[in-house]
Amino acid sequence: MDSIDPLRPDPHLIALVDDHSIVSVAFEALLAVRPDLEYVGSTETVEEVLDRFPRLDLVVLDIRLSDGSSPVNNVARLSSAGVKTLAFTSGEDPYLVRLTAKTEVLGIVRKSEPPEVILDAVSAAANNQPVVSAEWASAVDADPEFDRANLSPQEQRVLAMFADGAKAQAVAYANQISPATVEDYVRRIRAKYVRAGRPAPTKVDLYKRAVEDGFLPSPSSPGTA
Repeated sequence: MDSIDPLRPDPHLIALVDDHSIVSVAFEALLAVRPDLEYVGSTETVEEVLDRFPRLDLVVLDIRLSDGSSPVNNVARLSSAGVKTLAFTSGEDPYLVRLTAKTEVLGIVRKSEPPEVILDAVSAAANNQPVVSAEWASAVDADPEFDRANLSPQEQRVLAMFADGAKAQAVAYANQISPATVEDYVRRIRAKYVRAGRPAPTKVDLYKRAVEDGFLPSPSSPGTA
């Protein structure tokens, strides 16, 4: 009998919402190689997944379900239950992809991506890290109604460094300002995004906004530089 390592963290509990059973089979096999990710099962609707699995860390959500439910409402329902969401799409409906990009999803991944790309995306989202895929970035670029926050050049520089992981002290040193001023800039940046209808209450959200608005580089598509 294997001994239990008391220092090993509990695996992240992952569920899939998709109405194609073959996708569930493939998804279970994919996650089986990662001991830190535990696949608990799949359902065809968001309400069913919350009913069946009261403890979840992440739901991988097909944005086009046969029940006709809106991805916006589905993501909001999961968020209200305290569950993170990674959007899953075949990409056949650009409008739904654009709608989803404006929600609280941690990222959007295409079903046709290589297995290792999907697995990395699930792992990142389970750890509350943004998954800034080319699919998500292109959805933002193609949206004519996407509202910019009109940040000043200094605000753009502060956002780019801070959202990319730099500490306030490092941002302050690089921009020859005080850490307190950095905090003021971040508050103003968040306020501008709220006014633009794109709130960014967390550092993950700020990272997404920085990529969306071109202050940090968008990821390249697989196989491109």
